[in-house]
Amino acid sequence: MLELALTHRSFAYESGGLPTNERLEFLGDSVLGLVVTEELYQKFPELDESRLSPLRSGVVNMRALAAIAREFNLGAFVRIGKGEESSGGREKNSILADSLEALVGAIYLDHGFALTTQVIMKWFAPVIESANAQGLGLDGKTALQELAAAKNLSAPEYEVTDSGPDHDKSFTAIAIVGGERFAPGEGKSKREAEQIAARIAYESLLKTLK
Repeated sequence: MLELALTHRSFAYESGGLPTNERLEFLGDSVLGLVVTEELYQKFPELDESRLSPLRSGVVNMRALAAIAREFNLGAFVRIGKGEESSGGREKNSILADSLEALVGAIYLDHGFALTTQVIMKWFAPVIESANAQGLGLDGKTALQELAAAKNLSAPEYEVTDSGPDHDKSFTAIAIVGGERFAPGEGKSKREAEQIAARIAYESLLKTLK
């Protein structure tokens, strides 16, 4: 199960069509989403859906998952193809995030929901605290738009690109405000990538305007 969870499609294809971790990733994504959603629901009873949804996006996103994967060096154990290896695949956010989700799926199948919840909360409790402290319960795009208007800057624009096969796309968004391009945000949907890019631009712009 562990070997399957760590088998990226690039390795599987180069090895003659082995099973990949994509089914486990699909399962783990749902389990992870449920556990984090329930924790946010219980932890922040004062927040309504409009605040809980972006807060969840601030916790469960490609960048956050990849950061957790790096904490225990998950990339060193992922089985990837030679092409991905040569292009730095072990450090790619998308591969690390997908592998972490697949690992969650494997833990769930092997040990059940209760233990999987314990593991997820051990990983994500600090992320949840940090996200709340940073005000990620606020909609990133709305916050950036309001800041730009308050400073008489042009309305934010977003450049979005995607990569990967149709069934497993990754999106990268760059926020542009007043002609300035900010660091990219990555996500599994266009909306998620734009929200993360907006938050990055908001935090950066706020520092320069202080």
